[in-house]
Amino acid sequence: MSDRDTERLSEGGLDLIDTPEELEAACARLEAGHGPVALDAERASSYRYSERAYLVQIYRRGAGTLLIDPLAFENLSPLNDVIADEEWVFHAAAMDLPCLRELGLHPVRIFDTELGARLLGLERVGLGAVTEELLGVRLAKAHSADDWSTRPLPETWLAYAALDVEVLVDLRDVLETKLAEAGKSVWAQQEFAAVLARGVTAKREPWMKFVGSRTRHARTVAIAHELWHARDELARTRDVSPGRLVPDRSMALIAQKPPRTRQQLAELKEFQGRESRTELDRWWKAIERGRDADLAPFQAPPRDPDAMPHHRSWKQRHPAAHERYQAVKHLVGELAEERSLPIENLLTPDHLRHLAWNPPEPVSPASVAIELVSLGARPWQIEETATMLAAVLVSFDK
Repeated sequence: MSDRDTERLSEGGLDLIDTPEELEAACARLEAGHGPVALDAERASSYRYSERAYLVQIYRRGAGTLLIDPLAFENLSPLNDVIADEEWVFHAAAMDLPCLRELGLHPVRIFDTELGARLLGLERVGLGAVTEELLGVRLAKAHSADDWSTRPLPETWLAYAALDVEVLVDLRDVLETKLAEAGKSVWAQQEFAAVLARGVTAKREPWMKFVGSRTRHARTVAIAHELWHARDELARTRDVSPGRLVPDRSMALIAQKPPRTRQQLAELKEFQGRESRTELDRWWKAIERGRDADLAPFQAPPRDPDAMPHHRSWKQRHPAAHERYQAVKHLVGELAEERSLPIENLLTPDHLRHLAWNPPEPVSPASVAIELVSLGARPWQIEETATMLAAVLVSFDK
């Protein structure tokens, strides 16, 4: 560690907070601090079933660093009572907010250093890369993939976790200045607010990842459904990441080409994982349930003729939409380069595709703006792109 790193660690130390008395003292320290509050969380989703936090790190100037074991508490709402009205600083907030909310931690204002870096057009936006570029501090990422459910947590891991959160407030200050100099402060605030307001989006039926989004075979989907639930039940019972029991690729193979007998299943070299053989009866029974299941719930719904098809098919099947999409994508790409930020941050590609597929009638800056609002675009994105997009789309009507 550098001298600067050692000085930072001495502010809070590496003691793990895991008693009510220590949590009460931590709240007092936070209340005595000043300025934004930096937070981070360590999960063990590659090892454990849930996405819960196994370590919560908090840093505030004047308070130092707090390393909290969330397993020791029902929730961390006492901390929330102290810092709820302050600005919370994250790197990639969308990753940490769900598990922190489960603990009773609910920010009302955030600053996301990863998003700030994206809006500034930095080539690499990982915490280590941004910290090294803007602060000259190099962060080791040696423990990012470790099992944070391990107890006791090694001191080297705690040091790594502490440094991750201790750089965030300084990083926030530098990014805030650079965003203001680039005229992007309002953009950033709107993006931060959008992340904070975004709820947990329900994923499509999870077992479909075993069979792919284009399958029309109800029996394949039924078997995938049963295999997924069989594995999920075992993973939940053992508190183990499902993929560590049997990997997705093995499940996909079985769902798409199910063996005819239990023996054939046992002999499949491609059916791998530490529980592929020891739980063979479980997987075979799941296959049998899928084979015997009523297929009605698994039938693909009729295709909506008005639904937007995948854009990769447009060139051959929908050339007019393809030409509109290429035109608006090109211009938005040029504008993104001019504004020094990724095209997907200037305007979500799916928003562009919807406009190209079904332009509003009549096309005008106002009608395009209304359509973008309905799609979820932020005000700054609409201000930057609506007039330009309308001009391009109108040109196709001539």
